[in-house]
Amino acid sequence: MAPIVATPISESSDITDFVVTKGNGKERISVNNIMTLESIPIIDMSNWGEPKVSESICDAAEKWGFFQIINHGVPIEVLENVKDATHRFFNLPAEEKRKFSKENSPSNNVRFGTNFRPEAENSLEWKDYLSLFYVSEAEASALWPHVCKDQVLEYMRSSELVIKRLLESLMKRLNVKEIDERKESLLMGSKRINLNYYPICPNPELTVGDDIGGLYVQGNNNSWVHVPPISGSLLINVGDALQIMSNGRYKSIEHRVVASGSKNRISVPIFVNPRPYDMIGPFLEVLEGVEKALYKQVLYSDYVKHFFRKAHDGKNTIEFAKV
Repeated sequence: MAPIVATPISESSDITDFVVTKGNGKERISVNNIMTLESIPIIDMSNWGEPKVSESICDAAEKWGFFQIINHGVPIEVLENVKDATHRFFNLPAEEKRKFSKENSPSNNVRFGTNFRPEAENSLEWKDYLSLFYVSEAEASALWPHVCKDQVLEYMRSSELVIKRLLESLMKRLNVKEIDERKESLLMGSKRINLNYYPICPNPELTVGDDIGGLYVQGNNNSWVHVPPISGSLLINVGDALQIMSNGRYKSIEHRVVASGSKNRISVPIFVNPRPYDMIGPFLEVLEGVEKALYKQVLYSDYVKHFFRKAHDGKNTIEFAKV
């Protein structure tokens, strides 16, 4: 990914021209399409050993592709600390943040940028971000910004157990009895964490994004379902790779946020994915008794390149992997 380095997006005259003057940003969430009676599942992880917990996780991944978990074991202070660290980074002077831009960063694994790309987008994702690709503790300690690296690393370490538990449940329903070394590589061979910052937006109805507060996920009949934030919860998103590996059984669905005109927002997602050089496709266990594979084998780095080369177009990018 090669984000454009720009001035802070709340100050950019290019963005004002793109959104306000030229009237772009036409992909909006219509109030007529918002479903108020539906909600994504909220799953209590405190009694992890009970079969109904695992069943709820798999049901949610099949129907929604999104769900929230509570009592998950990640300490609340860890979550609060990483949020504070995110604010500290984005409150740095612009010249300090630009040390991690594409042109200046000491590593391709550490990247500060913006998702404002008028040459590729018809709607605007109102977001600055710091993307941190995890290779090792040593590299992170040496190269990640000092104002946030300790808190981010602790967040990643504290989340590892719940990630493994979720994947174990999801795999069992796919008849994958054991997550061996190869499958572990495909499911969580690479880790990346994003610190996302959404400044106050002068035209919030014209933007899309990805944040916990104000988040909407796509439901039936092109409707949008609001996801109210729950203090201390974690929001789980299936993602494209798992949809492909499950042969479409688990859903990767579109999600957006209604930008705020009154306050700044942050989100701190952790992405667990295959390694760039892994080939991904439906697991053989999933295809037992199934008429055909819906997805072909693709090099994961090729899929990622295709994803970021395309403008925002919902989930159409996954067609790249269709048979």
